[in-house]
Amino acid sequence: MISYLQRMPLRARLALLAAVAVAVAVAVAAAAAWLVTRQQLSNQLDTGLKSVQASPSFVQELLRTCGLTRPSDRTAVGTPTSYTVQVVTVDGTVCAAPGSTPIKVDESDRAVAGGQLESILHDARDEEGREMRVATSRTELPGSFDDGYAVSIAQPLSMVSKPLGTLALVLCGVAGVGVAGAMTAGLAIARAGLRPVERLTKTVEHIARTEDLGVRIPVAGSDEIARLSSSFNAMTEALATSRDRQQQLIEDAGHELRTPLTSLRTNIQLLIRSEKSGRQLPAGFREELLGSVEAQISELTNLIGDLQELSRPDSAPAGGSLRVVALHEIAQRALDRVQLRGPNLTFNFELEPWYTQADPAALERSLVNVLDNAVKFSPPEGEISVRLGSGKLIVRDHGPGIPPEELPHVFDRFWRSPTARSLPGSGLGLAIVANTIRQAAGSVELRSHPEGGCEVVVRLPGTDTPPPTVLPGEQPSVDRD
Repeated sequence: MISYLQRMPLRARLALLAAVAVAVAVAVAAAAAWLVTRQQLSNQLDTGLKSVQASPSFVQELLRTCGLTRPSDRTAVGTPTSYTVQVVTVDGTVCAAPGSTPIKVDESDRAVAGGQLESILHDARDEEGREMRVATSRTELPGSFDDGYAVSIAQPLSMVSKPLGTLALVLCGVAGVGVAGAMTAGLAIARAGLRPVERLTKTVEHIARTEDLGVRIPVAGSDEIARLSSSFNAMTEALATSRDRQQQLIEDAGHELRTPLTSLRTNIQLLIRSEKSGRQLPAGFREELLGSVEAQISELTNLIGDLQELSRPDSAPAGGSLRVVALHEIAQRALDRVQLRGPNLTFNFELEPWYTQADPAALERSLVNVLDNAVKFSPPEGEISVRLGSGKLIVRDHGPGIPPEELPHVFDRFWRSPTARSLPGSGLGLAIVANTIRQAAGSVELRSHPEGGCEVVVRLPGTDTPPPTVLPGEQPSVDRD
C-alpha cells in the first residue's frame, strides 16, 4: 500500500489524503451524532414508560377478565392504547390487555411482583418476536385483591431503531457527499498549490537537460515555495559562479603553464639535438641550459602545488580541521625560512604572543608567501619590518610600492603587476594567502605606505593567553568574535 502511494503523483496523493482526512472527520462526527441521538431516544423511551401508570381500576378489570380474581362488580375503564400492558403474577402468570401481545416474563418481573424489587426496566421479546422495552412496577390494589401482582408497560424498540436507521442513512449520504467534495476540492487545491512546484520542476529539468545555469525562477511572496525558489536561484547562481571560476582557473592555469612548458621544451630539444648531431654545446652554455631546465621544472612544481591549494573548497582547510595554533611561533618559523633567501636584507621583527584557530601548515605557507613578496620587491640592503600585536600582523617592505589602481587586483588569481612580470612567480601567492586567512575567519589587506613601500596587514581572531590544557581527543577553542 505504501509503495503504491509512493508511485502515485503528488497531486493525487494530496487529494487522497484530503479525502481520507475528511472521511475520518465526518465518520467521527457522524458516529458521535448517531450515538448521542440513540442515547436521547432511549432516554425518552424510558422516561415515557416510567411516566405511564395503569390505574388500579384498569388492573382490577384486567385481572377479572383473565380470571385471576373472584368476580365482582365490573367498572368501565380506559386502556393506554399506545402501549402494551400486562399483569405479571409472582408465579410468572401473564395477563395481557385485550389487543396486546403477551411479553415473555423474566426473573426481574417476578421479583417485582413478589415485592423484592420496586420496579425494573429491561428489554424483552413478545410472543411474536418483536423486541420491546419493558417497564415493570408493583401496583397496590385495594379491597379484596391479593398481593403478588406487577404491571408491565412496554413499547417496541423499533420506535428507537427506525429513526436511528433513517439517521444512519442520512449521515452516510452526507459523509459520502462530503468525501467526494473533499477529494474534488483537494485535487483542485493541490493543482493550484503545486503549480509553483511544477514550474520549479520544469526549470530543474531544463537545467539538467541544457546545463543552462542562467535560468531563474520568478519569486513572488514569502511563503515556503517562494523561499524554495529563492534558495534554488541562489544555488544555480552559486553553481554558475563556481563554473565560471573553474573555467577561468583552467584558462589562467593553461596560460601560466604554457610559458614554462614552451621554454622547457625548447631547452630540452636543444639538448636532444646536440646529442643526436654529436656536436657538443659549449660547457658554459650547457650548464646554463641545464640550470634553466631545473628552474623551469621547479617553477612548474610550485605552480602545480599552488593550483592544488586553490582548487580546494573555501570551507575545507588544506590540512584538515582548524585547531589552536600560536601565531607568533608560526610567524617566527616563516621568518627563519625567508631570512635565508634574503641574506643582504635586514629583518626587524617584534612578535607578541597570540593564539588563534587555523590550519598550521597552510598558515605558515601563507606567511612565507607574504614575506617572500617583501623580499622580492625590497631593494638590496633593504629593510623588512614584521610586527605582531593583538592579533594584527603587519609586514612592511621599502620597495617601489604598488600603484593605487592595481591594489584592488592584488589578491586575484594569476594577477601580476606589469612591473613584476619579469620576476619569478605564478601570481597565486597572495590568492593563497587570502584563501587561508578567510578560512581562519580573519582578513588580509595590502596597502601602500605613505613613506614608501607596501605593507600587508593580517588580522586573525584569538587571544593573547595560551588555551587551557585539554584532555587527549578534545579540541581547544579560542574566541572568534
